[in-house]
Amino acid sequence: MLEIQELSGGYGDENIVQNVSFRVNKGQMLGILGPNGSGKSTLMKLISGALPFRSGFVKIDGKPITEFGAKELAKEMAVLPQLHAHAFSHTVRETVALGRYPHQSGWFSAWSDEDEFAVTEAMRLMNISHYEKTQIDQMSGGEQQRVFVAQALAQDAPVLLLDEPTNHLDINHQKELLDTIRKQAIDKGLTVISIFHDINLASMYCDELLLLDKGTIVRMGEPHEVVREQDIEMVYKTRISNHPHPELPKPQITLLPGVKRKVPTMLVRPQNFIVTSEFVIYDSPVPLKTVSSAVVNAGAGWFRTFMNRRVDSNYECDDSIQEMKDFIERKGFKPTDTVGMMTAVKTEDVIIKEYTGDFSSLTVAVTAGVGNAVDVSKALDRKEKVGTINTWIMVNGCLSDEAFIQAMITATEAKTKALHQERVMDPLTDTIATGTSTDSCLVAATQQGEYLPYAGPVTELGRLIGIGVFECTVEAIGNYRMAKKA
Repeated sequence: MLEIQELSGGYGDENIVQNVSFRVNKGQMLGILGPNGSGKSTLMKLISGALPFRSGFVKIDGKPITEFGAKELAKEMAVLPQLHAHAFSHTVRETVALGRYPHQSGWFSAWSDEDEFAVTEAMRLMNISHYEKTQIDQMSGGEQQRVFVAQALAQDAPVLLLDEPTNHLDINHQKELLDTIRKQAIDKGLTVISIFHDINLASMYCDELLLLDKGTIVRMGEPHEVVREQDIEMVYKTRISNHPHPELPKPQITLLPGVKRKVPTMLVRPQNFIVTSEFVIYDSPVPLKTVSSAVVNAGAGWFRTFMNRRVDSNYECDDSIQEMKDFIERKGFKPTDTVGMMTAVKTEDVIIKEYTGDFSSLTVAVTAGVGNAVDVSKALDRKEKVGTINTWIMVNGCLSDEAFIQAMITATEAKTKALHQERVMDPLTDTIATGTSTDSCLVAATQQGEYLPYAGPVTELGRLIGIGVFECTVEAIGNYRMAKKA
């Protein structure tokens, strides 16, 4: 365990670091963040003893580092500095073996099986064993960085200090290195402190983060407590957006440019939709911000092309997503830039209407196949094939994240009301249906014009979505019923 209390110090008469206090337990990893000149490297030098501190203390397992001899401290604390100076050229193995120096009673004369294992294992962990006889000055910066991390691991100290360990590394080697360090911290109970420039990497791998600015702690805690938009923007003097990692309960940031994108002013209008017997297509001149439950490119993103494709009612495919992507490409569109849905109803029966408000307008497009509609409250044991209601809402405005979600809710409520009015029944339960098991909904926005923070039914946007989806769904159901009679 490493404990730092009221630590202050710097160069000359200036205290670069001022009154810094924190502790890191065994098996834990702390990431230090901060802009250039915030005092990160100075703090690391003070913790390691490379730079004398003026006040405060640093303790390892309760013992001040000032009470350790140099060699004794090196057994307790391994340091990977930011820069390395090479007075002589060494092989990779010789460089890694230097990490065993604190454990030697004399140079290599006391080389033990334990030393040999530590060096071999460190090279294996960093995937550099095949470079064993290579001169380190003949290696790239990224390869050298992995060698020096191996040297620190070979030192086999319970405390590991790393100053930008991912410097010079490509994204795969960044991941491999941090995976290894994280695993070593857990398996061996290491106490790890690392400086990061990459906030997202720090958030992913660290138990706690320390945000430093002008030598003082701005905030410290779990990543979600530190990677907050207001704090990061204040310290780094730049605009960011905060969002969750797709697999971990950790925050991630996206930089927002200072120069806004130049795009032509445009409106989504019904006359710009193309309807054929194969599909309904809207091809936008600029990407639209989109949230959907589509087959291809579901979720959130920016897309130009929107396709509702007709498939046979008996359509079956082991990989419908890939098959749909292939179809999109065959039709001359880009799968990476297209939101794709499927429907078994005639695409010529699509209902497309525009609804105008004070903010601008929105366009709603609906196809509805309700032959196997479902009462969701009684859907637990259903196994048969079902129809599909595909709903598009395309807004000429700038929606907040909350508005996108509220728009989906409002549209779903309006669709359900349409089914109720049209007395669409669940054929198995003979109760009013609420939708189908394969319904899909899409909300897209130009992100131009008026800012629209909400889309609930109390707002103008929500009211237009409600009446638009209701009316279009009612008409689409009518088209479906007429087609079934024909």
